[in-house]
Amino acid sequence: MRRILILSTALGALLALPLARGESAAPNGGFNYKADRFADIQVLRYQVPGFENLSLRQKTLAYYLYQAGLSGRDIFWDQKYRHNLTVRKTLETVLQTYGGHRSGSDWDAFVVYAKRVFFANGIHHHYGSAKMLPTFPKDYLLTLLAKSDQKQLPLGGKSVQEFAAALTPILFDPAIDAKTVNLDAGVDNVKESANNFYRGVTADEVAAFYARKAKETGNPRLSYGLNSQLAKIDGVIVERPWKVGGMYGPAIEQIVGWLEKAVPLAENDAQKKTLEHLIAYYRTGDLAEFDKSCIAWVSDTESKVDVVNGFIEVYADATQKRGSYESVVSLKDEVATKRIAAISAQAQWFEDHAPILDAHKKKNVTGISAKVITVIGEVGDSAPSTPIGINLPNAEWIREQYGSKSVSLGNIVESYNDVQSKSPANEEFGYDQAVVQRLKKWGPLAADLHTDMHEVIGHASGVINPGVGPTDQTLKAYAGTLEEARADLVALYYILDPKLIEIGVMPTLDVGKAAYDKYLMNGLMTQLFRIQPGHQLEEAHMRNRQLISGWVFEKGQPEKVVERVTRDGKTYFRINDYEKLRGLFGQLLREIQRIKSEGDYEAGKALVENYGVKVDQPLLTEVHRRYAPLDIAPYMGFIQPRLVAVKRGEKITDVKVEYPKDFLGQMLEYGKNYSFLTSEEKL
Repeated sequence: MRRILILSTALGALLALPLARGESAAPNGGFNYKADRFADIQVLRYQVPGFENLSLRQKTLAYYLYQAGLSGRDIFWDQKYRHNLTVRKTLETVLQTYGGHRSGSDWDAFVVYAKRVFFANGIHHHYGSAKMLPTFPKDYLLTLLAKSDQKQLPLGGKSVQEFAAALTPILFDPAIDAKTVNLDAGVDNVKESANNFYRGVTADEVAAFYARKAKETGNPRLSYGLNSQLAKIDGVIVERPWKVGGMYGPAIEQIVGWLEKAVPLAENDAQKKTLEHLIAYYRTGDLAEFDKSCIAWVSDTESKVDVVNGFIEVYADATQKRGSYESVVSLKDEVATKRIAAISAQAQWFEDHAPILDAHKKKNVTGISAKVITVIGEVGDSAPSTPIGINLPNAEWIREQYGSKSVSLGNIVESYNDVQSKSPANEEFGYDQAVVQRLKKWGPLAADLHTDMHEVIGHASGVINPGVGPTDQTLKAYAGTLEEARADLVALYYILDPKLIEIGVMPTLDVGKAAYDKYLMNGLMTQLFRIQPGHQLEEAHMRNRQLISGWVFEKGQPEKVVERVTRDGKTYFRINDYEKLRGLFGQLLREIQRIKSEGDYEAGKALVENYGVKVDQPLLTEVHRRYAPLDIAPYMGFIQPRLVAVKRGEKITDVKVEYPKDFLGQMLEYGKNYSFLTSEEKL
């Protein structure tokens, strides 16, 4: 639960106009960041500056880690939904072999649907969790299948007609497997989630199983459930570990093969141990090996090339236990790291001066390392939609004893910033020209600093009281939202502090004011563009932002700290007192840290349900109406660079970076070269 996600609305609702697919560099020789536009998605590209300056050893290491990451791509698809691999293979076959007319409204609708599925790594929306329904007619599905290569379709022994009949309700019925993760209150969040983390078990059975397991093993520190499916087989609940020889074995064997090639090229002993323990973890499924890998990874602050690989974030699991597969391969940006390092060097000062109870503060902030990275390639839960900041490891006890590593994804942010200045959203939703001009001048730096503070200080702050269990046990489905809110509040509280000017990362408090302008605008209004009328908030980061914004708005009403204003039939939120708003952020931070430290489930539930879930529907409708003429995509993601090994015989003599321009082409390329799994569940 340690990442910050990009919001087009949060950073200026980037991307005003679509770009013709396949267009490359701009006429002046500059890099063209825009690539494709469909449905609610804008696809960008990013560069990998500095890769050419790596040594051959480092380039080869990066290439092996890049290949290892792509080898696990199928895993995330299957984790999100048990039929995803079947659906993807069907889409790939139709796109590559369909012999009918490839024009007209039905074909165009099919292509858009295919792109949406590829972008989301499955049939459920990458951010909102709900099933995405095709807009082409149901009977057109049979037409597509009948005129495609039957040998390549995953028919599973069925006729084309039988296969189409079985696939139709999976794609078109909104009531079947409606959400990949369901966090609604009052329902069994495990049974009502369509993800493939569980089979035939209830939320109560999951909780009881892991409480018993922790007691039996005597080691409550392990991240139980992180790398397995929990299933009821013949009436008995068992774990099916994701490992070589276990579930997802063929893909994991490929991952391990590439990681083993990488080990001899490790830049230092800590990186070598990181990879060796990761390999042992993949071979055995032993969670203790993953912890050892994390500890070694945290200690490695010197490597130029780095990697996150494994079952990492738990947002897609309603119980906050099971990790989604992801890989991020990167290189260190030495120059940009100076800013984030200046913040991490003051970690103890920030902890000591935080507005939380002294009992909840870390007395000795340990091992926080921070850097800006240049992403080389992302896979799984990190692509095509990517975070802009990461703080790991997730295990609280490792963070407290060994520290954490925070990274800001510099070249990803650069891509967003390149198009951000063209967005008309600030003018539409900013209260007055003073706010708009401040956002234009200081918005990018405010966003960078918020990310830095969120990751480096926010996620690394605070302690859990003795005897209080892990947050996935104490705060359950609300753990992710509350953790992200806590990290955001740390960033918000300090971004208006003169300390940031003192340490040289911020020239003026106007940067902090711009951060407040944008956060409240987004949390109370513009992020609503991402959901449809009648819906509530599902995703943890969106809930977190509305929770914070709604709470400070309500608590500040006696003094009108933040005021709701209507002008010319449009709603605006005006900040009247930035210092008092900062004080409110501090009060809420104090309470959320208390909830986390004490494991106060009922208080945490009340905060999220009262402030983070319910949506002002008339305001949501207004937001959609005002966005309509702006032609802005609410979501964005990336085509990944391609690493190509130059060889003389079997020997790698160089590794080159290529920048593909065709999103759909890359998805089909991945399907051809990195498909190692088939769906266990037949239609």
